[in-house]
Amino acid sequence: MMEIMKTEITRADIMDMAEYAKIRKEKRSQLMPVKRNRRLAVGPHATFHFESYDTMWLQVHEMLFIEKGGEAQIEDELSAYNPLIPKGDELVATVLFEIDDPVRRRQVLGTLGGVEESMTIEFDGTVIKGEAEEDVDRTTAEGKASSVQFVHFRFTPEQAAAFRRAGRVMVGITHPNYPHMTVLPEAVHTALAADLTV
Repeated sequence: MMEIMKTEITRADIMDMAEYAKIRKEKRSQLMPVKRNRRLAVGPHATFHFESYDTMWLQVHEMLFIEKGGEAQIEDELSAYNPLIPKGDELVATVLFEIDDPVRRRQVLGTLGGVEESMTIEFDGTVIKGEAEEDVDRTTAEGKASSVQFVHFRFTPEQAAAFRRAGRVMVGITHPNYPHMTVLPEAVHTALAADLTV
C-alpha cells in the first residue's frame, strides 16, 4: 500500500522538547542525505532547498528547541512553516543567496530587487514560473532583495506527469542581474517528482 504524503504538521506531530532532545542528533543526521537530494545551486550565490514535510517538521522542532517558547510558540511556528510543505500539486523552495562578505552581499542583493518573481522550472517546452510566498514583501522599496526567498512552483496534473517523465529539467533565475540556470541532477529530479502526486 502506498504511503499517503503528509502535507501539514499538526499539534499532534510536535514532540515534547525533552524527548526531542534525546533524538535530535539522530534526526538531523537522518535528514542530511534527504536534504542533499533536495538541494540545487543555481549560479554562484543562490541555492534552492526544496522543502518537504520532513524538512519542515525538523525546522519547526529546531525553532522550538532553540527558542524555548513552549506551547505559546507552537502555533506561530506551524503558521510560518506549514505553507512551505508541498501540497501534491507544487514544489516549494527556500532560496538562499549566500555571500560571506557583508559588503559584497549588500551590493549584490541591492541589484536583485524582484528576483523572487524571476525563478523558473523548465522541461519539455514547459516553463513553470515561481510564485513568491506572500507572508512578507521580499524586496524593499529601495529595490534590495532579501537573502532568503520562499517560492512555490504550481503544476497542473498534465505538467506534473510531464515533469515526472522529463529527460532534462532546468531550474533557473531569469533576473537581468542574475541570469543563471542549472540542470536538475537525476537524484534531485527523482526526489522532487515524488512530491507531485496530482
